[in-house]
Amino acid sequence: MIVAQMKFHSKMILGLKGIIQDGVTVEDFSAVTSLPQSDCETILDMLAKNNFCTFENSFYYFESGAKLKIALSMLENGFPIDEISESLDWRDFEGLTGEILSSKNFAVIKNMMLTKPRMEIDVVGIRLGVAMLIDCKHWKRYSSSSLSTAVSKQIERTKQYVAKTEGSVAVPVIVTLYQDKIDFIDGVPIVPIFQFSSFVDEFYGNIDQMRTIEKD
Repeated sequence: MIVAQMKFHSKMILGLKGIIQDGVTVEDFSAVTSLPQSDCETILDMLAKNNFCTFENSFYYFESGAKLKIALSMLENGFPIDEISESLDWRDFEGLTGEILSSKNFAVIKNMMLTKPRMEIDVVGIRLGVAMLIDCKHWKRYSSSSLSTAVSKQIERTKQYVAKTEGSVAVPVIVTLYQDKIDFIDGVPIVPIFQFSSFVDEFYGNIDQMRTIEKD
């Protein structure tokens, strides 16, 4: 029974790829996820019963942001965050990062644009006078050199943010999809998404171990 449950859990996670805005049929859902139509109907009916979508004239209708809400519900019910993240695209990945921050009372800004020079920060979380500036790396594989390059760029973005934001104190952070454990490069934490929630919980207690940037 447990094995069967685990197998269905994996089908539920695959089903995230089939959740698109507006209407989708069982046949559409099956074509996108490569799951049997019987499984697709079970998944879609369950989502409808839990008010994640509505059913009308053979179509299941999802509102904007439904995929992220479903992913967060899966997390709350014990589904593995790293497997869920694999079924999200980079926009969903940034959204999940932002939602975790928001759930912990951070003010959240996504896709913040800086000018002169032009730079974009994926997610900014602000609480207790400290800004966490996050670069989300939805990479399937990466080398230490590519991570080092990402860290250097995020440090520069953080310096620019601080220079343009009066009285700010900021910490650059990289959030990754595939990573075994939290690591540090040049004082910048590299956090796997499945540990991001606990990282945020312990952020202020461990901030003295991280690279903090503020105006001189």
